[in-house]
Amino acid sequence: MSRLRSLEALGWGVLVAVGIVAPFVVYPVFAMNVLCLALFASAFNLLLGYTGLLSFGHAAFLGAGAYVTGLAAKTWGLPTELAVLSGTAVATALGAIFGSLAIRRSGIYFAMITLGFAQLVYFLVVQMSWTGGEDGLQGIPRGKALGLFPLDQQLTMYYFVFTAFLGAFFVIHRAIHSPFGHVLRAVRENEPRALSLGYDVDRYKLVAFVLSAALAGLAGSLKAVVLQFASLSDVHWHRSGEVVLMTLLGGMGTVVGPSVGALIVVALENYLTDVGSWVTVITGAVFVVCVLSFRRGIVGEVRALVARSFTGAGRKRSSSSPSSSG
Repeated sequence: MSRLRSLEALGWGVLVAVGIVAPFVVYPVFAMNVLCLALFASAFNLLLGYTGLLSFGHAAFLGAGAYVTGLAAKTWGLPTELAVLSGTAVATALGAIFGSLAIRRSGIYFAMITLGFAQLVYFLVVQMSWTGGEDGLQGIPRGKALGLFPLDQQLTMYYFVFTAFLGAFFVIHRAIHSPFGHVLRAVRENEPRALSLGYDVDRYKLVAFVLSAALAGLAGSLKAVVLQFASLSDVHWHRSGEVVLMTLLGGMGTVVGPSVGALIVVALENYLTDVGSWVTVITGAVFVVCVLSFRRGIVGEVRALVARSFTGAGRKRSSSSPSSSG
């Protein structure tokens, strides 16, 4: 147990250290975009990787958070923190409404229901006047953090996003390592057995869905402030498909896997812009190769390799130790 806690503390230390130095190594806006989409993928992974629910409509929560945050900051004049909280709250409310209906079905029916709700949100965004339609909601002000630190400065904005990311990532980490997380795994592995043990499976599914929607809304809210606009791509079904790709590529059911997947996808999209529409083909090819070569995802395969190494070392020590004689 002490070794596990030491490894966990080391992991958090590495995460914080990498996050602190990241804006000095890469362009800060790129790093912030990675953090926002990593949070989005981690939120989605909470639902798919730990509960076994495949949602094709998570872009609705990302986009709702982005648009409401933009409206709150630009039109209502709310401080940045309250604008972000407003977007997150609306995404949470949508998660509660959509989730309460979607969890009544499972499998492909659940996925199609979430996709239908996401398309409903998409068409509402297209039709509403304040969203800017196809042009998106532009000119979102960044404001000041705590009313003191101007977020127009890239480093200040980055550390604001990084702090929010760490807080949300800690919530996800605690959720999946709590008794609540153990029940979610039980539901994923064998739902009838979880029911027979007396767990209210629908309630656990709904809580996981709402928490995932809230964190996805937070990711969208932060993304809108970073880029200073919210666009239709945030609510399009392509974004819902993209987050599935990120999660599977990095490692479904792992803590940091979705973040690694988000980093790879965003890096490919940014550094292959010169090839135009071929970036989608290249991203798809990378995804196919990784899925065929690393069925657990990149982080999942690394974790399995490390586990085999520890197991092999333990067996080797056990076989080499002298046996006690009577």
